[in-house]
Amino acid sequence: MIGKYKVITLCGSTKFKDDFLREQKRLTLEGNIVISVGLFGHSGDDEVLLENVKEMLDDMHKRKIDMADEIFVINKDGYIGSSTKSEIDYAIKTNKKVRYMEPVK
Repeated sequence: MIGKYKVITLCGSTKFKDDFLREQKRLTLEGNIVISVGLFGHSGDDEVLLENVKEMLDDMHKRKIDMADEIFVINKDGYIGSSTKSEIDYAIKTNKKVRYMEPVK
């Protein structure tokens, strides 16, 4: 397939690094452009703890949502934390489609 590709931004807790990587690969192979997180703060990227970095990354992720056609939420075991909830709310507010890895209860 050559042509227009859907752009999908991944959202979810960075403690699910393996799930992010698996879903990124799957969605890419399905013919999508996938935008992911820059750091996995809950999986060992300690730079997130530096002053102002978390705030910057949160803002950057909203800009990644702006660039996307939709978001795909990594909600392993139904978990959606406050940052991810904020990203979902932002996506809905900006008329982005929201899909989930697991059914939402």
